[in-house]
Amino acid sequence: MPGPRPGGSTQGCGGPCAALALKSIDYETIPINLVKDGGQQFSEEFQALNPMKQVPALKIDGITIGQSLAIIEYLEETRPTPQLLPQDPKKRAYVRMISDLITGGIQPLQNLSVLKQVGQENQLTWAQKAITSGFNALEQILQSTAGRYCVGDEVSMADLCLVPQVANAERFKVDLMPYPTISRINKTLLALEAFQVSHPCRQPDTPPELRA
Repeated sequence: MPGPRPGGSTQGCGGPCAALALKSIDYETIPINLVKDGGQQFSEEFQALNPMKQVPALKIDGITIGQSLAIIEYLEETRPTPQLLPQDPKKRAYVRMISDLITGGIQPLQNLSVLKQVGQENQLTWAQKAITSGFNALEQILQSTAGRYCVGDEVSMADLCLVPQVANAERFKVDLMPYPTISRINKTLLALEAFQVSHPCRQPDTPPELRA
């Protein structure tokens, strides 16, 4: 496996890579193909990094961290500029609530390991139902927390979670018309370079049909 650059190396991207970009941390991405060779996340080499056999994983500062929110919070605590968790306790609670809603209440229900269990013919319907159910709640929450971004007018951890999930919604052909707040925030975030370079459609292992 290639050695890490001074900042660190990642397997899997999305929100953590946006955090690295926002904080101007140099890093190397090592693609892990979840389908090829039966799923490269199941290799002994990757299991040594993350026993849950999931992406992302970040090697940094002599440690390896799995799980997106843990990675982002570690980066926030060790490299606090720019700030991704608000100082105000109420806003910070909103950021964590939205982040947990996406990473715990939407994303796991439509990831590859779950879709394999529901069968090929049911995957699209299942994924769409999981996303729309979550987006119904998220849209309602954002209507009371959002400013320019998910919580107020500063980019936060919640925004790092939103953009990859909207990309998944588009991949599964979810109608986003009922979610104007989600769509507006996502569009605003995609104008920022950190979200452009970390977007799922621009990663080195993105399938050709999904590339931007």
